[in-house]
Amino acid sequence: MKKLGDAELEIMLAVWGAGEPASSSYVQEKLRGSRDWTLPAILTSLNRLVDKGFLACEKRGRGNWYRPLVSESDYKAAEGRGIINRLYGGSFTGMVAALCDGRAIGEDDLAELRQYLDTLEGK
Repeated sequence: MKKLGDAELEIMLAVWGAGEPASSSYVQEKLRGSRDWTLPAILTSLNRLVDKGFLACEKRGRGNWYRPLVSESDYKAAEGRGIINRLYGGSFTGMVAALCDGRAIGEDDLAELRQYLDTLEGK
């Protein structure tokens, strides 16, 4: 799966968050305040995301509506695997250890992870 740049990811998060096909004006409203997004810049980015296979574009009247072709969960899973593989040699434990050692995660995070793992194991 291709990787999204930071700006593209912001746009995809807006489209994923819509839960239905989104117009460029919807995306612009959702991104208001995060960057100085102009409508032409959003339209260019949306078209690039269509070209990359992340979005489908449907013409409705005078406007275009965009829907995701890649789910948010699938993208995040692929990116997560990529980070673990690139930075930690494929070791999830190595990643968690580095985050703990660097104090990037705390006891609350570890408790949440334990609870999640217990749920997966059916405890």
